[in-house]
Amino acid sequence: MKFGKEFVSQMVPEWQEAYMDYNGLKAVLKDVLNFRRAKVHPRTLSAQASTPGGSALKRRVSMYRAFSGLTGGGLRRSPNSPMSPMRSREEHEEEVILVNSVREMESSDSRYQTVFLMSSDEGGEYELVFFRRLDDEFNKVVGFYRKKVKEVVKEADELTRQMNALIALRIKVERPDIQSHGNSPSQAPENTHHPLPGIHPTGRPAAAMEAIQEVEVSNEDQCPEEEDSTRGNRKAALNLGGFRPAPLEVLQHVKIHVDPDTPISTVKGFLRSSNNGNPNGLSFNKSELKKAEERMIKAFVEFYQKLRLLKGYCFLNQTAFSKIMKKYDKITSRGASKSYLKMVDESFLGNSDEVNRLIERVEATFTKHFANGNRGKGMAVLRPTARRERHRITFLLGCFFGCSVALMVAVLLVVRLRGIFDSPGRTQYMDTIFPLYSLFGFIVLHTILYAGNVFFWRRYRINYSFIFGFKPGTEMNYRDILLLGSGLAVMTLAGVLSNLDMESDPQTKQYKAFTELVPLVLLIVVVILLFQPFNILYRSSRFFLLRCGYHCMLAPLYKVTLPDFFLGDQLTSQVQSFRYLEFYICYYGSGYFKSRSNKCASSVAYTTFSFIIAVIPFWFRFLQCMRRLVEEKAPMQGYNGLKYFSTIVALVIRTVYSQYGGDAWRVLASVTSGATTIFSTYWDIVIDWGLLDRNSKNRWLRDKLVIQNKAVYFVAMGLNVVLRLAWMQVVLGFKETAFLHRTAVVAIFACLEIIRRGIWNFFRLENEHLNNVGHYRAFKSVPLPFHHDEDDDDKRM
Repeated sequence: MKFGKEFVSQMVPEWQEAYMDYNGLKAVLKDVLNFRRAKVHPRTLSAQASTPGGSALKRRVSMYRAFSGLTGGGLRRSPNSPMSPMRSREEHEEEVILVNSVREMESSDSRYQTVFLMSSDEGGEYELVFFRRLDDEFNKVVGFYRKKVKEVVKEADELTRQMNALIALRIKVERPDIQSHGNSPSQAPENTHHPLPGIHPTGRPAAAMEAIQEVEVSNEDQCPEEEDSTRGNRKAALNLGGFRPAPLEVLQHVKIHVDPDTPISTVKGFLRSSNNGNPNGLSFNKSELKKAEERMIKAFVEFYQKLRLLKGYCFLNQTAFSKIMKKYDKITSRGASKSYLKMVDESFLGNSDEVNRLIERVEATFTKHFANGNRGKGMAVLRPTARRERHRITFLLGCFFGCSVALMVAVLLVVRLRGIFDSPGRTQYMDTIFPLYSLFGFIVLHTILYAGNVFFWRRYRINYSFIFGFKPGTEMNYRDILLLGSGLAVMTLAGVLSNLDMESDPQTKQYKAFTELVPLVLLIVVVILLFQPFNILYRSSRFFLLRCGYHCMLAPLYKVTLPDFFLGDQLTSQVQSFRYLEFYICYYGSGYFKSRSNKCASSVAYTTFSFIIAVIPFWFRFLQCMRRLVEEKAPMQGYNGLKYFSTIVALVIRTVYSQYGGDAWRVLASVTSGATTIFSTYWDIVIDWGLLDRNSKNRWLRDKLVIQNKAVYFVAMGLNVVLRLAWMQVVLGFKETAFLHRTAVVAIFACLEIIRRGIWNFFRLENEHLNNVGHYRAFKSVPLPFHHDEDDDDKRM
């Protein structure tokens, strides 16, 4: 792989604008090369320009290489020539460029400026442009790197304060008898008379030894001399029969925030303003300590990933500057790379060691305090292994896909040979069995579209795993998703093939119970596979899905994150699936499956719940918007909630009209559905996708696009409008044709809504990704367990 492609592939997607513009600088060097070629072979180039086809470029390169040793710079000059190559390389480099460091007036940071000494040479203006662009790119990279280093240093200071509080809390929880006595060993209480659960081999109490080990973190940042002194003090403390605990006074100046975001904590937050009379919220119990440690582990892991990406950013840009300077030397034969790369090495980009030192400190601290000194265990948490592509996934995917095609052909042949379309039981089958299997068809279609989303997100370098917050190494790629979808398709088609029996017992008028129970058994199997706790079938992803679904169900009692409301939006496109789940309960709960009859529509309870079931997903999203409106104080969330509320009204009125008819309900359904369609379409395209910006440099789109073909965006907007008008089939009375049963018509329009949601997914995450890129947001903010009182004082000041 060429370096240019490797350079792009290794970029942090959210930082891509902060990297050196390698391709742009290569384009400038290409201009330099073209000028030199034109100077060496003007007649050859003019002849090649008239040569048709793609052979002109090959001939140009071959002729340039063949005669370069006999003309121009390839001629050997005499030692007395003014441009004699006999001068030393160092002298030649010094005469090419001079690199100066200029300190800016407004800040203490320096900018680097290269003076090109050969600008008077013929074609020197091209090289002058190259060095100006090179300086701009280098200053951009150095400025960004310096800014990020300052951020991580500041974050490291905060983590240090958090660790001090955590260690003090550990000692307070494990040794509640210890009082705050400062740092003097002589003031520590004696431990020889305390009844402790275990004794260390040295004869000292085990808890005391653990406490001493915890204290060591406070001395990790000391110089060797201070460490020797501290080690001697600890030894003296041991000889005296006591130990020096960490300063527990820190617990008097912090507040703890370790309550998980649960419905109970949310309700308590509204019902009380104090914390049981404890101003700091500290109860010094093991549960509190465990929660604080879990948050600190997450904070350290996220901080360590940030350091690694920053280190990679530094190395990758240094390599890019080295590569581009070598290309310059190769084209111009000037040998200026040594001087420039020396400046790169001496700059903040090449000379700063803060990130490397922080990486070492984080590894040592995490191994010591969160992995019990086991470096392998600690590094396994800090550096999760990337998920490897497995050939068996591709093999199984191919098998399931082939089986799905074979089963589909088999179903069509059975329907054709048995003449099921002309059978009197056709209507009965479509009213009962078809809706049962349509539920799985909707899930398979949604799965295939999501797999397509993942494929294109990865192709266009949209960091979907970061946006969703997947644990590194556990995210599913498109092959994994297609494997699950194809597996479900095989089970569904096999069930359909076994359930095509159109005849009942002529005496009892009942169908075979085993055959009729196939859809229910299939549903139970899917539910069991989804909820089973064993580490098979992508347990991490399954639990992630279940957790998001649980948060949606209990909205607004949970803090709303992007995966939660993204799943809520997916559920709004599966309204028909919710209705078919209700039909499962009615069909099998009432025993209608024995005679394959559908009498659910005549039930008042079923009709009532059909209204409720239809609005549940939209109600979830409405409550999520209200929660975000209260927390974020963002008016846009209120407007978004109003959009979902209007959709609920339109959906209820359409359901009433589809069941009872009437001109008045038809008018109301048309008006409410038309209004919410306009509202929702505007929100999709303008707010969620960020398009239709007439002031954008990409007319009617947005400034940044990941797809170069702009027509794709206009086609997507048109499809969104057309597919959102699917509700018109209700008010236009398009319910059944000679070839399509009404349940088939409903299923087709439900599939169109799922397809629209699949298109929406890609552009929604593209817009979210570009927002992260615009703010260089490549990391999640991790809540820390402790809050210092002085922070509140600083805010008040």
